[in-house]
Amino acid sequence: MSEKDSANLFAILDSCLKIKEFTFDINTADAFYEDSKTFDAVLMNFIVIGEAVVKIGPEIKENEKQIPWSKIKGFRNFVAHDYFGVDAEEVWQIVKQLPRLSEEIRAILDRQ
Repeated sequence: MSEKDSANLFAILDSCLKIKEFTFDINTADAFYEDSKTFDAVLMNFIVIGEAVVKIGPEIKENEKQIPWSKIKGFRNFVAHDYFGVDAEEVWQIVKQLPRLSEEIRAILDRQ
């Protein structure tokens, strides 16, 4: 694995951890949306995750098809370009799935 790929995978993990920390005491999409600082911080970290995904080499993406690379990139584009159209419930559902992404990214790093 290249240093660039490794750095980008670690950036994804870091943003996942930040999102987890930011949302640890939030229990609903409504509460998440009402906390505007947290909502904005989480969206920014989703942009970081998407940017890191774009920079990961094709070999990793080809070998790690269990990760929805294109969906992650697409979500980043949606958040960045249609910020006011972002649905808090949709984001909240994605937040709840991040532990699985974190585990998959850690597994990739462990195999290398």
